[in-house]
Amino acid sequence: MKSIHTLAVRRRVARRARRQSGVTMIEYALIAALIAVVMVAGLTTLGAEISTTFDKIKAALTAANV
Repeated sequence: MKSIHTLAVRRRVARRARRQSGVTMIEYALIAALIAVVMVAGLTTLGAEISTTFDKIKAALTAANV
C-alpha cells in the first residue's frame, strides 16, 4: 500500500506539470504573435517593392507588344 506522503508528492508533481503546460502555451502564443507582427511588417514593406517590380514588367511587356 502506498503511503500518504507518496500520494501527496504525486499530486504536487501533477499540479506543477499542469501549471507548466499553461505557461508553455502562453509562451508559444506570444512567440506566434511576434512572428505574425514581423510578417505583417515585412510583407507591408515588400508589398510596395513587388508592386513596383510588376509595374515595370507590365510596362516592358506592353512596350514589346507594340
